[in-house]
Amino acid sequence: MSASDEVLDVVDEQDRVIGRAPRGEVYARGLIHRCTFVRVRDAEGRVFVHRRTPTKLVFPSLYDLFVGGVVGAGESYDDAALREAEEELGVSGLPRPAFLHKFLYDSGGVAGKWWSAVYEVRCDLPVRPQAEEVAWHAFLTEDELRERLPGAAGAWEWVPDGLAAYERLVADRSW
Repeated sequence: MSASDEVLDVVDEQDRVIGRAPRGEVYARGLIHRCTFVRVRDAEGRVFVHRRTPTKLVFPSLYDLFVGGVVGAGESYDDAALREAEEELGVSGLPRPAFLHKFLYDSGGVAGKWWSAVYEVRCDLPVRPQAEEVAWHAFLTEDELRERLPGAAGAWEWVPDGLAAYERLVADRSW
């Protein structure tokens, strides 16, 4: 099954399930769905950062501060966060990610809106990122990360939903 065929719960502005549809249809029609964002830190406190592959349906080839993805039909945010983190990092046995907050993100016509549940997890395991999802990766220190964020001389092009989640963490002083 391709990513666009994966069935998702369609939700309303209050995050209540109102139906189900394949991911491709959800994106094409701009339907509200659910996603997880997992901030990953290693034993030294460095942040896992990666560049998405060019084959991703949304925001291909951009850098991301989080691993994660869509929540499948009937799946909980918590289960999706753990599943997505383990899949993208290429590990098993991660602790359950800790929930931080949730917000409704509007992609500005790219693929609709999505409820974004943000989590955090520590990964002390050697990572082997999923080749279909991750084109490049590294664990960056806070200083290295700041040098690559918007406004810095060496800024990278980041996924906008990940930046929105990051900005909320900074505003909440959770970062």
